[in-house]
Amino acid sequence: MRLLHTSDWHLGRAFHRVGMLGAQAEFIGHLVTTVRERDVDAVVVSGDVYDRAVPPLAAVELFDDALHRLADLGVPTVMISGNHDSARRLGVGAGLIGRAGIHLRTDAAACGTPVVLRDAHGDVAFYGLPYLEPALVKDVLGVERAGHEAVLAAAMDRVRADLATRAEGTRSVVLAHAFVTGGEASDSERDISVGGVSAVPAGVFDGVDYVALGHLHGCQTLTERVRYSGSPLAYSFSEAGHRKSMWLVDLAADGAVTAERVDCPVPRPLARIRGELEDLLADPGLTRHEDAWVEATLTDAVRPADPMARLAERFPHTLSLVFAPERAPDGPDASYAGRLAGRGEQQIAEDFVAHVRGAGPDEHERAVLRDAFDAVRADETAREAVR
Repeated sequence: MRLLHTSDWHLGRAFHRVGMLGAQAEFIGHLVTTVRERDVDAVVVSGDVYDRAVPPLAAVELFDDALHRLADLGVPTVMISGNHDSARRLGVGAGLIGRAGIHLRTDAAACGTPVVLRDAHGDVAFYGLPYLEPALVKDVLGVERAGHEAVLAAAMDRVRADLATRAEGTRSVVLAHAFVTGGEASDSERDISVGGVSAVPAGVFDGVDYVALGHLHGCQTLTERVRYSGSPLAYSFSEAGHRKSMWLVDLAADGAVTAERVDCPVPRPLARIRGELEDLLADPGLTRHEDAWVEATLTDAVRPADPMARLAERFPHTLSLVFAPERAPDGPDASYAGRLAGRGEQQIAEDFVAHVRGAGPDEHERAVLRDAFDAVRADETAREAVR
């Protein structure tokens, strides 16, 4: 069976205030063409279909168009909700849409109920594990203490239990939206950490033939059977070095996996340039970036006049301007952002306690801080889910 693995469409998202809907529509067209021309048997979309819980109408219309085009091809599609999606909204009408071959999996309680497709070699069971917010799904999955590894492990126990009841030789595919150990993050993914721990080991997914991951925006191979497709478009300058693609996966009769990357259209390349303003304006080596979306970091000791306007004369698509004067990092002129760089919210809070009273928090106080941050994240997620 040939699968096309994609994720993290983020329909409705902008790139530094530049609308991306046209580029997203071009990607959808590319996906449909790939399905048709490469004889794809099933499409898997591993979460973050939309960029936010209540997407703009234009994004919903593009999603609707994508579903119709995939259904018209007669190729089954399995998709899950991600941490940016509202699972309840995305799942509305799932039963009816499923009759057209578009299978939406947004309910944590249904992790062990697969979509079963068949090819010449037998059945392939597709298990959709939507994004599992630990505080919201731990009771559904029978987990005592909330944590990403615990809830994913419980969901996979259900998958393996169902798979054990199926005919010998049944192959298996799991869709999951999570941060798996070994994956490389970028700046455009929303933090999903709980208690300071968001990553789960790849071993959680042992026992299935292929794991189609979503959440991280770079295309990555964690093992031959566990892969991220990455987002089809770049959504931050930290992705300037990414090659945006989808995975074309062949699942053999014995469950063996071979995979090929299929490149996605690039609306405009990204470039990150750094140096003093006059040098950037004069450097002939930067000519290749004149048509790119540019993030410029200026290292001038004194902020130059009208830097954005002057940069735009040579680089008309400059979208981000960063000032990083080359001073001693611990000097009196170090910026607040610079002093916080590399510190998570837990560490910032602990440093604040130490600054105020002269001594950092003890273990009990650290636990209180962790619980407070977890409660805030869970509350934010719950509010988004019911919008």
